[in-house]
Amino acid sequence: MKATWQDISIIVEMLARQVRFPFDATLRAPTLQRMTDPFSDIRTCRLCAARFAATRTRHAPAPVVWLDPAARILIAGQAPGIRAHERQRPFDDRSGDRLRDWMGVTRDEFYDLRQMAFLPSAFCFPGYDAKGSDLPPPRICAQTWHGDVMEKLPNLRLRLLIGVYAQAIHLGTRAPLTRTVAEWREHLPGTIPLPHPSWRNTAWLRRNPWFETDLLPVLRAEVRKAMTCPT
Repeated sequence: MKATWQDISIIVEMLARQVRFPFDATLRAPTLQRMTDPFSDIRTCRLCAARFAATRTRHAPAPVVWLDPAARILIAGQAPGIRAHERQRPFDDRSGDRLRDWMGVTRDEFYDLRQMAFLPSAFCFPGYDAKGSDLPPPRICAQTWHGDVMEKLPNLRLRLLIGVYAQAIHLGTRAPLTRTVAEWREHLPGTIPLPHPSWRNTAWLRRNPWFETDLLPVLRAEVRKAMTCPT
């Protein structure tokens, strides 16, 4: 994914802020999590500091952690983009708008920690490479944190696996994304693989009309059922 001029301006602003004061993700974490936070170790993780300092953006780690043990739906994706890094909120962009539409939920429902838990393949924005493309999520993040996170989410009713990285981690597959998503019925109940909701994937959606006609109605029904079923 190429960086736009808006992305570059955000990077410049972000770096300027870091010069003025070090970024502290905990300052912008939800109040509920700050009170009794079982995920505090993730918020303060700096395992990839040297790796990120060597990227084009030269940014510091800032894990985007939106998790609560009460959550019923797991949204497992790739890694935060530059906007999520700056805003400390997952999918707070056009891709998030599309994902919320796919799921049939409002913005308030989407960010309700009692309903949704966000588990990216890496909690931090990995940076851009020399060509301005997103770097892949560092494997050490999932290896270090995912097992512990999953143990602390006992109420999950549904997993949404967005993109090949999440599908590889949670399904143990290296199959192409189209094949994995096309076989979505095989993963029910409890799991639905999805493509990334990026608007750059609009061509993929046009080539695969079954996604909208067959999968999305089931996705919306499964999401609503997971949100309303008794605990």
